[in-house]
This record gives sequence, structure tokens and C-alpha cells, in this order.
Amino acid sequence: MSEIAIESQVGRTIDFEKERKKQRRVNFIKGILFLLPSIVLFSVFLFYPLIRTIYLSFFLTDNSGVTTVFVGIDNYANIFSSPIFMKSLTSTFIFVLYTVPGAIIISLFLALIANEKLRGVGIFRTMFSSTMGISVAAASVFWMFLFHPTIGWLNQLLEVIGLESIGWLTDPNWALFSVSITTIWMNIGFTFLILLGGLQSIDTYLYESADIDGAGYFYKLRRITIPMLSPTLFFVITVTMINAFQTFGQIDMLTRGGPQNETNLIVYSIYQEAFMNYQFGPASAQAVILFVIILVLTLVQFKLGERKVHYQ
Repeated sequence: MSEIAIESQVGRTIDFEKERKKQRRVNFIKGILFLLPSIVLFSVFLFYPLIRTIYLSFFLTDNSGVTTVFVGIDNYANIFSSPIFMKSLTSTFIFVLYTVPGAIIISLFLALIANEKLRGVGIFRTMFSSTMGISVAAASVFWMFLFHPTIGWLNQLLEVIGLESIGWLTDPNWALFSVSITTIWMNIGFTFLILLGGLQSIDTYLYESADIDGAGYFYKLRRITIPMLSPTLFFVITVTMINAFQTFGQIDMLTRGGPQNETNLIVYSIYQEAFMNYQFGPASAQAVILFVIILVLTLVQFKLGERKVHYQ
């Protein structure tokens, strides 16, 4: 091959590389332009508040939130030495253990029923998902009436069957459990719809093949339904767990953290510290700790849970 041909080939290669790099830059700029609205929104409503919270957690502040004294990690040290915060942390984990499995199991049971081909099943689907359309405030007022110590239907039912009334929201032994029942009821609608959608996306050919082999209902449930539903279950468990750690509305409406701090979950503790005691530094430190807890648990769940997820 002559030197002219070689130089021509090298020149074409260099031009091709330049053109490819130029095209990459153009594609990158286009991508950034498409993402720019999301980047702006995330920066204003997510990234800046996160950075600001971490910054405030190392300071003491005045009543208006202006930093006054740099204290380093003293806010974190004081939090972990506070019996009130440790009680709040314990109550939060117990609350999550109550609400996440309870909501998932009940919603899965209802979704399995609603997925059957029965006459009028659409009415039940509407009923099971109706809690999605009820606000936290309205649902809390409804359950506050049910939990009322004298006129509440739950205590009236207990009296009918000969049992003593229960202080659902005033007894420290029952308050957290009562709020958990309310939360499960409120979360069932969303969880039910997601699981029902997952059930309806399973290929019916799998069930037809199992029927030909003479498989029973529970065998199909164990070998087909649950494995094929595992991606949906993984999503629902993750979202439900995160929402449980961030519970606030029903606590504020029903118990305000009482009695005896039994329902003083971390988010409500942050609210009290920041907007009642005006201690924005310690409140920010609690918020950072909550962020780390949710992040670590989510990463662990992704690490361990995805191994058992079966994709079609």
C-alpha cells in the first residue's frame, strides 16, 4: 500500500473519531437539556434541603433558624445520649414491624381474592382500593371516632361480648398498636392496587400448564404466583417501609406523640424539636440520622431482596 493511501486512511480515521466525539457532545448536551427541568426541581426541593439539613446539624441556631454556634458532632452525641430519642427510635422500628408486614399480607390476600374471575368482583376492587382517595386527616378523624373510649364502636363491641373497654389512644400499651392499625388501613388501597396489577400481569399460560398437570391452588400460589409476583412484592415492600419511617400525619392527629412518648416516632420528634422547641440544629441531626437509617435499610434490602426476585 502506498504512502498516499496510508495517509488517506489515517486521515479518514481521524475525521471519523472527531465526528464521533462531536456527536457524543451533541447527544450529551441534548440529554442535559431534556433533564434540565428535573435537575432544577431536584436541586431546589431535594438536594439543597439535604445539604442545608446536614449543614445545620453541626450548629446551634436561634429561633429563626440562623446558625449561632458551631458544635460539630455534639448534636449527634447529645441525641444518642437522650432517652427520649432512643425511645423514639425504638418506637419507630416497632411501628415499622407492625405496619409493613401487616399491610403487605392483608393487601396480598385481598388482591388474590379480587383477581378471581367472579361476578361483581369490580365492586370489591373499588372497595379495597377506596382508602387511596381518603386524606390522612379524614382517615385519622374516622379512626379517632372508632377509638373513642366511651362512644367508639370498638369499645362498644368489646362491651357487647363482655370484655373491658380499652384506652386505644390513651393506654401506653395500646397506643402504638392502634396507630399501626390506622396506618395499615390507610396503606391498603395503594398496596392492593399495585399487587393486583402484578397478579394480572402474570402469564395465564403458566396456570393453564399447571392445571393440566393437576396442580392445586396452594401449589400454584407457592410455585407460580409468589415467584412471578416477586418484583412487585419487592417494590411494594421497599416503598411501604420508607413510608412507614416517614409517618407523621396520623401521629399528629391521633396522639401527638403520647402517651408517655410511646408514639413519638422519629419524624414527629423532628417536628417537635424544630417547630415547637425551635432547636433546628438537633432536629437537623435527627433528620440526618433518619436519612441514613432509611438509606442503609434500602441498600440492604436491594442487596438481599433482589436475589429472590424472579423476572419473567
